Amino acid sequence: MNTVELLFLLTLADLMQLDILFWVLSLVLVALLTLHLLWQRRQHKNLVAELAMLETVERRTIEYDLVLKAMKLAIWHIDVKKRTITYDSDYRDVLDIPTIPPGADVELFCNILVAEDKERIKARMKDLMEGRVDLVHEQYRALSPLDNSITWGETHAVIDRRDAEGHPLTIVGTSMRIDKQKEIEAALIDARNKAEESDRLKTAFLANISHEVRTPLNAIVGFSEVLAAGQLSAEECTQLHGLIRQNNVRLLHLFEDMVNMSRLDAGGESLTMTCFNINNLLQELVKKYAPEAAEKNLSLETSHQGEDVELRTDRNCLTQILSHYIDNALKFTDKGCVSVGFNLQIGNVRLWVRDTGRGIEPEFCGDKIFERFVKVDEFEQGTGLGLSICRSLALKLGGKVGMESEVGHGSLFWVDVPYK
Repeated sequence: MNTVELLFLLTLADLMQLDILFWVLSLVLVALLTLHLLWQRRQHKNLVAELAMLETVERRTIEYDLVLKAMKLAIWHIDVKKRTITYDSDYRDVLDIPTIPPGADVELFCNILVAEDKERIKARMKDLMEGRVDLVHEQYRALSPLDNSITWGETHAVIDRRDAEGHPLTIVGTSMRIDKQKEIEAALIDARNKAEESDRLKTAFLANISHEVRTPLNAIVGFSEVLAAGQLSAEECTQLHGLIRQNNVRLLHLFEDMVNMSRLDAGGESLTMTCFNINNLLQELVKKYAPEAAEKNLSLETSHQGEDVELRTDRNCLTQILSHYIDNALKFTDKGCVSVGFNLQIGNVRLWVRDTGRGIEPEFCGDKIFERFVKVDEFEQGTGLGLSICRSLALKLGGKVGMESEVGHGSLFWVDVPYK
């Protein structure tokens, strides 16, 4: 083999070695690229998962904040070892809520409470911080820094983390305003009390009305039978006629009060506004009740007014109010006089009835006596509806009623009616 052939063979062997090396390197490179692509794909999946998690967390944070805003809650946590409280977020109506800076002492939270609640809340929070209880739910009253008014609050607190020995490390809690809730609770309690009182009064009214109806009916029926027997003198017949008439009037007044109250409860009738002279109205009432006053030897008079006043309102409603006042004045006055009158005031005219009767006990004065079925003297005739009707009629006219009285010195009942 000559030299050229030898060189050719050597060159061919070298080329074969280089080709093998190339393929080996190529395979290694492909393997590395494959591993790199697999790693990149895995990283991409991890990144997508992390982005999805972040998006979920962000969405949950938005939902969380939305719930806090909708509920108007405050979120806070307590570092038990440091005994500090920090509000993480506060969506309450904070204008009249004392501000507590971050990392403030826990005592500062208790110091804003009213004295009646302060010690109770401090004791409950101490039990929670020392691990004797796992949950605290309390309602409390706090003082507003604006005007020292009282605001109601409610808090829930629970142990968040514990150390290896089980002692609390952090506590998380929520606080919210419950002023409206307390107002609703108070309104419901008041409504329940009024319903119970109304039920009690209605029961008493039904028991009383049976007596009030039976008494005049018995008198009317009994005296009518005696008259029908025809064995009485003319004077005795006259007396019985008078008693029958009195009981008829009493019975008519009773049913009239019941009908008027039912009509007012049902919405009543529309007002008929007319102009009339007040002095003329008072004179008519005095003339109407003069015979009844004369029977009791009482003086019934109107107070002197220097001028005539024209009033525009429902004359019938006003007449009913004053008639009830005069009826009561004559009933509870044994001696002296009953007077009616009026005074002009700013924006209204006050019509009044004054008597020199026995007066009214202080516990019945004011608004109480104008409530339904209330009777100052249970032994007196009547249903306890008259003054309640007066108040309802006065409100219908856009006015109000009131009274003044002193035991043994008489009473003054008045009604204010809008006047231009």
